[in-house]
Amino acid sequence: MKRKCILLVLLCFMVIMLFPSVPALAEDTHYTYTYDWWGLNRESPDAYEANTSITGDKLGIGDFLNPQGFFVRDNLIYVCDTGNNRIVVIEKADGVYRLKEVITEFTGETDINTFSGPMDIFVTGKGEFYICDTENQRVVHLNANWELVKELVRPADETVDQESSFYPQKVVVDSSGRAVVLVKNYNKGFVEYKNTGEFSGFIGANEVKFNMIDYIWKRFATKEQRAQMETFVPTEYNNLALDKDEFIYCTTSVFKERELQNDKAKPIRKLNAMGTDILVRNGEYPPIGDLMWGNAAGVSGASKFVDVTAMDNDTYFVIDRTRGRIFGYDFQGNLLYAFGSLGNRLGYFNYPTALEHMDNNLLVLDSGNVSITVFSLTQYGQLINDALMEYKRGNYDTSAAYWEEVLTQNGNYDLAYIGIGRSLLRQGNYKKAMEYFKLKYDEENYSKAFQLYRKQWIEEKIGWIVGIFFTIIILPSLIGFVKKIKREVEEE
Repeated sequence: MKRKCILLVLLCFMVIMLFPSVPALAEDTHYTYTYDWWGLNRESPDAYEANTSITGDKLGIGDFLNPQGFFVRDNLIYVCDTGNNRIVVIEKADGVYRLKEVITEFTGETDINTFSGPMDIFVTGKGEFYICDTENQRVVHLNANWELVKELVRPADETVDQESSFYPQKVVVDSSGRAVVLVKNYNKGFVEYKNTGEFSGFIGANEVKFNMIDYIWKRFATKEQRAQMETFVPTEYNNLALDKDEFIYCTTSVFKERELQNDKAKPIRKLNAMGTDILVRNGEYPPIGDLMWGNAAGVSGASKFVDVTAMDNDTYFVIDRTRGRIFGYDFQGNLLYAFGSLGNRLGYFNYPTALEHMDNNLLVLDSGNVSITVFSLTQYGQLINDALMEYKRGNYDTSAAYWEEVLTQNGNYDLAYIGIGRSLLRQGNYKKAMEYFKLKYDEENYSKAFQLYRKQWIEEKIGWIVGIFFTIIILPSLIGFVKKIKREVEEE
């Protein structure tokens, strides 16, 4: 019997050694979640739900082929069907998505009037088109009738290698007609053009990253040796979008994973007109997507954002190609929720390439399953939106009421507690605000509320403070002085 026990213990030990325990960073499997103060996944009600999938086959034009970019303007969706060299225009009417037209060529004086590998499209408020006609190495500007206005080509500038290829991949255009283009292998930032089509420079150059050992070696290497070494160049962006105020939101997925935790990677950025990153990062964790990078179903590593879209309420959403997830952030950089996964069901992705929004709906272009998935807000998601919007409008009571409703559906939602605390703080109810901030370990806001509460308490009690001070310090001295006078009078 004793021998059997020993053998059983040895067998268990061998099993443990052969099949090690799952790492602490393993993935949870629920669809929608957020992170708490401790950085742990918290399951959440769905803020968005997938309700339809748009394919070329359903539209009656045959499957899309490797679609790389799309754009939404009002109720129209413009798809760059890259592999089929065409632009597909889809119209939403009465809740149904229908084919409006297919564009394979345009008119105007140019050598080539057809598209070759178009990767992105931007439609202005005037209905004009800017299309990255990538394989033809140009961005074509067309009017509302699909007639050529001008071409944006490789800049004839000394800062640009005239022997290099010009492969535009993404484009945005502001209301003044300034075009900002992401060009493959251009490492000085985005290429900027004036409304005349004239090159005006680069914007938003990424920080140069290099290895110190290589740098020292280059200082002593011969010319031939230096030519064989990797050149120190800034990392590249992979997408960009304009918000309602015409700031540029952009994403990059070229970084070292350790740079994410200390927020040096900055995978999401918001650029002003000077190209300076002004994205607010006041959340408990920086906007980097997943905090847990464990291996699940053969997928590991940090989130790699491939596109971003900014909503009218100053929230923004990014899509991660690593695990096929969408992350939503508020204007302070707090994670609202994350949802999605890799797979072949509705609401899951194969190889997402672009993200857009139509009103509050989110649309994801997937080149892997050649479709567009449409997500609509749930009641829970709408409550969060309403709470954020009312807070920005200054309606703090209303905002707090919405957060209270959120808590009835998700008692683990940290941002609701903090949102109520911020509303109370704005209303001057500092003591109550402190209670909510303390619940969710929000030290910064708790400290702010405490300072204001202390000031408020002193202002309310100043009369009592002066009275007590007078009683303790001044009154004894005054009594002593009176007694002294009385004694002197009596002695006379």
